This record gives sequence, structure tokens and C-alpha cells, in this order.
Amino acid sequence: MGSHVKRLLSGVSDHGRRHLTEVETDLIQTGLLLEEAIEKLTFNFMAIHQAVEAEQETIQLLLAGGTPTAEQKAKLEELHAQVGNHVNAAITSMQFQDMTSQLIDRTLKRVTGLREFLGTLGAHGAEMLPESDNEEIVALLGKVSMALAIQSLELRSVLRKAVSQKHLESGDIELF
Repeated sequence: MGSHVKRLLSGVSDHGRRHLTEVETDLIQTGLLLEEAIEKLTFNFMAIHQAVEAEQETIQLLLAGGTPTAEQKAKLEELHAQVGNHVNAAITSMQFQDMTSQLIDRTLKRVTGLREFLGTLGAHGAEMLPESDNEEIVALLGKVSMALAIQSLELRSVLRKAVSQKHLESGDIELF
């Protein structure tokens, strides 16, 4: 009977450790995505601000009724294009919301699955009576082990690794 208990406890420990490691990995990846996205957003918004500031001299000249030089006109057009590029880059950087939502959703599913897994263990454990003989205990342990193995496989199949990108500029992003 000791080997059945040992196998059950070892399985519970391995399952729990595996899912908690995945939760930790997802949370670290979420943190990295948020950090990188915030850096990119900050850079692009500061670049937009600088471009708008650089346009201000020519705008003041126009407001005063002056005529900008050809160089000032070219610079204004260049700054306009820069603002558009920085806005597009900022919007691209906001893709982090989709990826972090997936990571958080997957982490919640893992935690819920682990809670259900432990609930199954508790429910089956409640079936064990103090007066149970060794055969009944071995049968119950086998039933618990089988239920937990099935639950573990079901949880793993639901939690495919859909979010694999670690950096926003790395190319295509698989979202759903």
C-alpha cells in the first residue's frame, strides 16, 4: 500500500510543480512584454512630442502671416511623416494587450485547473473511511490516481502554448 500512496503523492507533487512552473513562466513573460511595450510607447510618445515641438516654429511663422522657406516647408513635411511613423509604432507596441491577455487567461486556467485537481484529491480522500482495509484503500488510491491523471491530461490539452513571442518586434504574432 505504501507504494500506491507514494505514487499518488509523487504524481500530485509533479503535477502541481509543473503547473506552478508554467504559471511562473507566463507571469515572467507577461512582465517582460509589459516592460518592453511601455518602453516602446514612452519612446514613441516622446518622439511625437519632439516632432510637434520642432514644427512649432514654422506654425508660429504661419500664424504670424509669414511665408515659410522651401527648407521650412520640407522640414514640416518631414516632421509630419515622422509623427505618422511614431504613431504607427506606438499602435504596434500596444499589441502587448492581446498577448498579455492571453497569458493572463492561460495562467488563470492553470490555477483553476490546479484547484480542481486538488479538489478532486480532497473529494476522493473523503471517501476513505478510518475502518477501510488495505484492499479498499489500494482500490481508492488507484481510482484517485486515474482521475487525477485524466484531469491533468485534459488541462494540458486545453493549455496549448499559443503565445510564443517574447519581443514585440520579432515578427508575426499568433494570437488566438
